Amino acid sequence: MGTNGSTMLEPLRQGLPPLDPSAVSSAASCALPARYEAVRDARQFTRRTLDQWDLGDRFDDVCLVVSELVTNALRHALPDSGTGVPQHQEPFVRLHLMRWAERLVCAVRDPSNDGPVARVSEDFSAESGRGLFLVDSFSDSWGWHPLAGTLSGKVVWALFRLRPEG
Repeated sequence: MGTNGSTMLEPLRQGLPPLDPSAVSSAASCALPARYEAVRDARQFTRRTLDQWDLGDRFDDVCLVVSELVTNALRHALPDSGTGVPQHQEPFVRLHLMRWAERLVCAVRDPSNDGPVARVSEDFSAESGRGLFLVDSFSDSWGWHPLAGTLSGKVVWALFRLRPEG
């Protein structure tokens, strides 16, 4: 993440103990192409990363949230060709997984400056519209913020509290 990490994480500091980017014990990131198949790639990346960090027991909740955040970025944050399908070229969506001793953050960066909109639907059998409800239900907190500096777009993040080791 380099110097962009501190910019991306600044809003996570609000109301929480300090999240110093230099104190991240583990971090992983991957670029995802502007294709819906990227959701599968994000799940596989998340599985491998959580297994490496001995957090495989958190996979189900984290994977569901990652899937929703990446799907939302692909569906709502990328320019499309008028067909409803994102264009198959840049800009990419980027998934970041960051672990501290007692928390894990999943952050999805996309090129849109528009914030996510939680749609309240009374039809729970609908095919879409529940993504942010699921993110809110399965993570300990979530939010978003525009990127600063030379970066354009936004980051949507979800935080998971982890049990202390030992």
